Amino acid sequence: MRNPQPLLLALDTSTHWVSLALYDGANLLCEHTWQSRDYHTVELAPTLEQALQRLGMSAHQLTCITVAIGPGSFTGLRVGIALAKGLAIAGRLPLVGVPSLDILATAQPPLSIPLIAALRAGRGRLALRRYEFQHGTWQACSDYQVLTVEQLCATIDQPTYLCGEFDASERQTLANHPNVQLASPSLCLRRAGRLAEIGWANWQAGVLVDATTLSPIYLHYHEPIPN
Repeated sequence: MRNPQPLLLALDTSTHWVSLALYDGANLLCEHTWQSRDYHTVELAPTLEQALQRLGMSAHQLTCITVAIGPGSFTGLRVGIALAKGLAIAGRLPLVGVPSLDILATAQPPLSIPLIAALRAGRGRLALRRYEFQHGTWQACSDYQVLTVEQLCATIDQPTYLCGEFDASERQTLANHPNVQLASPSLCLRRAGRLAEIGWANWQAGVLVDATTLSPIYLHYHEPIPN
């Protein structure tokens, strides 16, 4: 018999940064975030099993699955979404899909200036989306873009808050831009704990996806976005 207490699993494998969390609606029971070197396939399921064991629980006690759906690495997204779909289908569980950049954006403090969230898109490029703070939360206000940090800087003509996966050189370039307010490194990390909160709210509101048809957000350009 399934545990009557709710237990939501959140998975984010969008990039080299991988994160999972277990959440019961009131408390974040555990969260693991680490940088994987293309070992998502062999690291994700064992890490989940270890997390459940430490809590004295099993996968049979899960009541909802939430997964980041991209954009991001083709291979990384495929691993996370495959596990989420497998658990949802096998356990007949509700499934919530959340755009990866929304996880990052909605974790930022309220501001009166626009926000740009970014993650790695390969070959020195960033996948980006712009947000505005409205009705108490950050809401997307643009389509996705893929730009280099230099191209991004050329588009910023007003005070703008930036958060996301930037290397040391990119952070220096952005910090030197007169219109950029750069988030601290701790606020630039996508965390499954935040994904769990978004997933829980969507689950309670009935905003679910079909596990049999869910597909990731891939950004298609003239050349593929590598891992």
